[in-house]
Amino acid sequence: MKTLVVAVLAVTVLALTSPVPSEADPYAPDTAGAPAADRAGRRPSGPCALRTVTRNVSEGARTPYGYARSSGTVRAVTLFIDFPDARARITPKERYAEFFPAVADYFRRSSYGRLDYRSTPFLHWIRMAHPYRWYGITRGSAFDPNHDDGYHAISKEILAAVDDRVDFSRYDLINVLAAPNAGPPAVQDVRSVTFAGAATGLETYDGTPFRNVSFIWSRQTGDSPYRVLTHENAHSFGLPDLYTAAPSRAIRTPVGHWDPMDEDWGPSNDFLAWHKWKLGWLAPREVHCLDRPGTRTITLTPTSRRGGAKLAVIPLSPTHALTLEARAPGPLDHAVCRPGVLVTTVASDLPSGTGPVRASDATPGSAGCYTTDPNVNAPLSDAPYRAGQRCTAPGVMIDVLRQERDGSWRVRVRRQD
Repeated sequence: MKTLVVAVLAVTVLALTSPVPSEADPYAPDTAGAPAADRAGRRPSGPCALRTVTRNVSEGARTPYGYARSSGTVRAVTLFIDFPDARARITPKERYAEFFPAVADYFRRSSYGRLDYRSTPFLHWIRMAHPYRWYGITRGSAFDPNHDDGYHAISKEILAAVDDRVDFSRYDLINVLAAPNAGPPAVQDVRSVTFAGAATGLETYDGTPFRNVSFIWSRQTGDSPYRVLTHENAHSFGLPDLYTAAPSRAIRTPVGHWDPMDEDWGPSNDFLAWHKWKLGWLAPREVHCLDRPGTRTITLTPTSRRGGAKLAVIPLSPTHALTLEARAPGPLDHAVCRPGVLVTTVASDLPSGTGPVRASDATPGSAGCYTTDPNVNAPLSDAPYRAGQRCTAPGVMIDVLRQERDGSWRVRVRRQD
């Protein structure tokens, strides 16, 4: 019987705490004069919160039991694995630095300070018992407790190596960073994956379920390759994949570079305002719920800065809605070449990977305005609506009136009975 080999003799555990936002931080929540209930943000509720119809990741407002919290203080333990035939060529500390503190900073900024992500690395290379190929890891490999290979075998070996030194009950998330040379390059085959929400069938010695675990393989390209982990962690928060994928079909990105759950390669991009609301990063006063007939004129402030309303929701049914948000270039949004009002349709009854969110293109047929990076869906890069443009849906008419001097947008919404 083969035994586990831990490649580093000394155990080093470091605690990484996200920096505290300063008063000048543009992503700190704008709480001046706000009611106490608004300061921490709030998960969706009311007539604009779409119904949750599955226990899996979805666009439903209510995230089922078993997923990780997505606001307040969230703690992750980060582990490192390599293989006898793919021994790590860098130190665990170097691999860790590819993701942190960048991931924690990203979540702090995107959440306007409402998610304090704290990662604790276990700075070992945990040597797996078998060569990489033995585990049969491919894109889409499942976590099957009935087979002693694949992710089930890897996870059992991880627990055997560290369970007596890591108190998993203290953590909301588990990150497993594989040696970058284990498996094919990500540009050839993307294998990073998350097992979120549901129990995997494994528990620690004290009965803590081994779940909400993200496995990161190889390296991605672009100016913020760490975003593969923000994408995977967001699954543990309850967010679905927005791209569409099916056997023998090319991947399609119906939202494009407007959310990392659709495209997390290439230049940095921020989450949709709808996702920020679902994750508890928006306060009630930052969301317009347009559920009644009539005409409303609203102001939307770009999601790339703090303050003002970030989202307007027009519910069409218990599981479908139109959403409006203002997008502009910012520290997390590097590919915004046409600032304006982004309109999307959201469906909480469509599964992950089937296009549950789709962006409406204000310039259909154009080649787009961000055309220098193949990782960006160029035709959707100029999707936002600008002053004088109209978007219509059955019973709904949306007119973008003007852009104010402060960068916010005035929008008129007419809704019929």
